[in-house]
Amino acid sequence: MNTETDSPVKQKLIVLDTTLRDGEQSPGATLDIQEKLEIARQLSRLGVDVCEAGFPIASPGDFEAVRRIAEEVGPLMEGRKSGQPMAIAGLARAKEADIDRAFEAVKAAPLHRIHTFLATSDIHLKYKLKIDREECIEQAVKAVRYARSLCDNVEFSPEDAGRSDPEFLTVILGEVIKAGATTLNIPDTVGYTTPEEFGGLIKYLIEKTPGSDKVVWSTHCHNDLGLATANTLAGVLNGARQVEVTLNGIGERAGNTSLEEVVMAVHTRPQNFAVETDIDTTQIIRTSRMVSAYTGMAVQPNKAIVGANAFAHEAGIHQDGMLKHHSTYEIMRPETVGLSASSLVLGKHSGRHAFRSRLVELGYNSLSEEDLNKAFDRFKRIADKKKAVTDADLEAIITDEFYQPKEIWKLHDVHVSCGDKIKATATVTLTAPNGTEITDAAHGTGPVDAIYKAINRIVNESNTLTEFVVQAVTEGIDAMGEVTIRIQPQNGEGFITNPQTGTQMARTYSGHGASTDIIVASARAYMSALNKMLSERAERGVINA
Repeated sequence: MNTETDSPVKQKLIVLDTTLRDGEQSPGATLDIQEKLEIARQLSRLGVDVCEAGFPIASPGDFEAVRRIAEEVGPLMEGRKSGQPMAIAGLARAKEADIDRAFEAVKAAPLHRIHTFLATSDIHLKYKLKIDREECIEQAVKAVRYARSLCDNVEFSPEDAGRSDPEFLTVILGEVIKAGATTLNIPDTVGYTTPEEFGGLIKYLIEKTPGSDKVVWSTHCHNDLGLATANTLAGVLNGARQVEVTLNGIGERAGNTSLEEVVMAVHTRPQNFAVETDIDTTQIIRTSRMVSAYTGMAVQPNKAIVGANAFAHEAGIHQDGMLKHHSTYEIMRPETVGLSASSLVLGKHSGRHAFRSRLVELGYNSLSEEDLNKAFDRFKRIADKKKAVTDADLEAIITDEFYQPKEIWKLHDVHVSCGDKIKATATVTLTAPNGTEITDAAHGTGPVDAIYKAINRIVNESNTLTEFVVQAVTEGIDAMGEVTIRIQPQNGEGFITNPQTGTQMARTYSGHGASTDIIVASARAYMSALNKMLSERAERGVINA
């Protein structure tokens, strides 16, 4: 080998995705077990190394979701570059009961991990934990030692490390290394640090912590100041070899470090980073859209990598440059992240074979014959209303057909009368859980309000609409529209407490719908949110009086 001309060997950068744990802590982003399983399967196809599947002690539902992911997704190998399955991790406070619950949930996976944490900043020690530094070290060591007695792969996080005393961190981290920790994760829990500070902290800890060469160093950054990706990359430049991220950057408050941003930064600027990932970048867009649909959290148009405008060029000078050569204004190709410029135009005369072929090209190659038929029927209905059906339309069809909660109540049809001189009136027919069709009508301040009131009359539910977002899937007056909503029940269900942080969040539910008729899309989105609420309520054994 010619060492003077060959490129330096890249080190592996481990990607731990915490969409199903930290990401789900976003207000209103609650996922049911089936949705978590689907996302976990897609994360495995994406090439994620470690999936932090949940916080098992938080609730029986969270435990069951992590357990099923470990059993059903943990062994999967489809499309994985790494040659090994995705490790499944469960989060646990530094308490034996938490650790036992986490291990019980993840142990079925061929590769599994316990991730335990304890706050180390003086602010948290004084006001939250009410312990001193010596007690903090004692609890951390005890937790890691116990976790290691159950599992060979143990991660420890000093919560709020970004505001902790660096010298104290070297002491406690050195002790947990002795106790058996294999990964040390340094969280900027409140998004407080700057890239220079965070990169410097990682470098200092690696240099000063006894036994630092025996563990993998990791980053976990929050985006409160919009610096999560920059801080994470600064950590990588200073020796971190694991990054903790979420799809679309979702998470508590302003969110977490975005998986797609870190992965594509490393992919696009290989000369700057001595690392590489096993992520299949062509799966990024599909995974992003799945997470957006299931969580009900729309991606902002100007979001890096996965936003609708990420590869759009409107300015004349940009368009001129792009026509001459794409590299003038694009630092990466849209195909690299899973977007494609289709040369195959689908319309109402297109057949099932062309439809199937296009879906396979878009990455949907695992649909059953039944699912394919459902999607094809929906495509034909859309094609009757549009001259040409684009890839974006096909993505919307798949999302709306298959990324929905279990239908307890089913929308049968909706009819609306409205105008500037009349009162909006909606007539809605739903299919009840027992198969009976029920029709009712209601007035509203507008067509959407009237529809929602008519649905509430049938289902006997009263909710507060806390968010309503409409987006066009494509350009043109015949574009499909996507509606994302969020509702909060009014039956006294109140708030849920996050056992990790102790914070309270309103119990909210999201819904998603798509149609060429925005009123129909609004009705579908509302039914999606209602069915999600009713399914989750049934899981908790709550009966609505």
